[in-house]
Amino acid sequence: MREPVLPRRLIEASRSLDREIEESLRDRCLWELKPSQARSLLTVERTGTRLSDLAHRAGITKQRMMQVVDELQSMGYLRRTPDPEDARAKVVRLTAKGLRHRAEARRAMLAVEARARRRLGGRRYDQLEVMLEELYSVEE
Repeated sequence: MREPVLPRRLIEASRSLDREIEESLRDRCLWELKPSQARSLLTVERTGTRLSDLAHRAGITKQRMMQVVDELQSMGYLRRTPDPEDARAKVVRLTAKGLRHRAEARRAMLAVEARARRRLGGRRYDQLEVMLEELYSVEE
């Protein structure tokens, strides 16, 4: 009987990409940012974003996103402001540092994706994206 390998391979591939993203972030002098934090910065809109929307975009719980936002706020990347549409809610906004470093984080992640595309070839890379989307959409 064959052992299941897909979950392990997906996790290993994700970890490998995270290591490459971490190296790419360091190449851009973003030593303090973890790959997960860099990805979270990319989910914040310029005009601000509610925590629940950030969590949804990142595919994590609101509680986990609150922890990530707390970390990024303590590092000076984000700030919370009152939501003009709902006095009970807060909007997460990028600071000037957050805006600068988000741009660098985006470049770091795009560089890793470009290397993966070169390794696999454009057609196989595009197929992989489609297949991963199909696997992900099965969950929902």
